[in-house]
Amino acid sequence: MDLGQAAAELSAGEAQRLFGRIGANISAVIQGQEPAIRKLLAAFAAGGHVLIDDRPGTGKTTLAKALAASVGASFTRVQFTPDLLPSDILGVSVFNQREQQFEFRAGPVFTSILLADEVNRASPRTQSALLEVMAEGQASIEGRTRAMDELFFVIATQNPVEFRGTYPLPEAQMDRFALCLSLGYVDAQTEVAVVTAQELRHPLAEVRAVVSRAEVLALKARVRQVRVADEIKHYIVALVQATRSAPQVLLGCGPRGSIALTQVAKALALYGGDEFVRPEHVKELAVPVLAHRMVLDPQAKFAGATGATLIADILRETRIPA
Repeated sequence: MDLGQAAAELSAGEAQRLFGRIGANISAVIQGQEPAIRKLLAAFAAGGHVLIDDRPGTGKTTLAKALAASVGASFTRVQFTPDLLPSDILGVSVFNQREQQFEFRAGPVFTSILLADEVNRASPRTQSALLEVMAEGQASIEGRTRAMDELFFVIATQNPVEFRGTYPLPEAQMDRFALCLSLGYVDAQTEVAVVTAQELRHPLAEVRAVVSRAEVLALKARVRQVRVADEIKHYIVALVQATRSAPQVLLGCGPRGSIALTQVAKALALYGGDEFVRPEHVKELAVPVLAHRMVLDPQAKFAGATGATLIADILRETRIPA
């Protein structure tokens, strides 16, 4: 059975149950982060990649590992450092003395779920190598094109309070991420529960796959079949175009922002069992999809404006389709 047929046979209710199983499995490990988990899974199912911009110790690595374990996918973590080379993540050919020929040894990027930890610590050259793979779904190495896994999904992290030895991602590269999330700190009661859960053994040790690879691929294919009315498309484009004319913005969102918002909204709709995208889905995703793509005027930033606050203003001022 091909993916198109499998997706056609997957009802919205069945897709919702698949999402629910994965989300519940991750929530058992990452407590108090249900909204972030929803958005992460929506990006995963929509074929986008996620940047998590947050402080150390908030569960970024655990979240990535829990997702990989929940869907039974291969997982690789790469700690980005200033001396990391493109070949360190893509792979390199090594001469085999016995066979008297070169053989390619694949780098860690050839996996299903890749955690690019502290991606802003690597040089721009290495960052570009990773982001090219994210954009194209393939890597051109030594004159040969090698395709990524069908489930290929990147979760990149960066620490917003650590600037020494970092190379901030340029705006064009930030635009490659479908979503930018922040987990933040949980409340005191939830933190006590987290401490208690890890007293004897880390909850990750108990995580098992709750869906098959075929189910995940069918779910991703089913997302593409979610309907988006023309009114919703016009609403999305109006939001994106408003970022380009805002006086506090030097560089607004491009068409890639409109595409990402549409695709991830389709996945979020299916997460809730809906066959079509509603304005509520767009509004929930507008900040994480669009805010990181904008460049603000220095005076606006000095006055306290952020991408999130500007998107919130645009949402209030843009007419919502009936």
